[in-house]
Amino acid sequence: MRLGLGEILIVLAIVLLVFGPTKIPQLGDAIGKGIRSFKRAVSRDDDSIDVSPSKAEQNELPAGSRAGSQARSGAESVKV
Repeated sequence: MRLGLGEILIVLAIVLLVFGPTKIPQLGDAIGKGIRSFKRAVSRDDDSIDVSPSKAEQNELPAGSRAGSQARSGAESVKV
């Protein structure tokens, strides 16, 4: 299934009507950043994914949630 020039023009006209002329450059920038980020992630040599929270995220946690999670993990280790 290939798109001809007419179909591409129709799609572009619909995009212009839906998003408007002011949003199209922003949309293009967002798509470009996403593609660059994806290429950068794919080109990395290591296959590991870092899922540990950053230090900023750890500092945002309320003090009670850290103590509660530590208490739960301690209780689980006693049960095992």
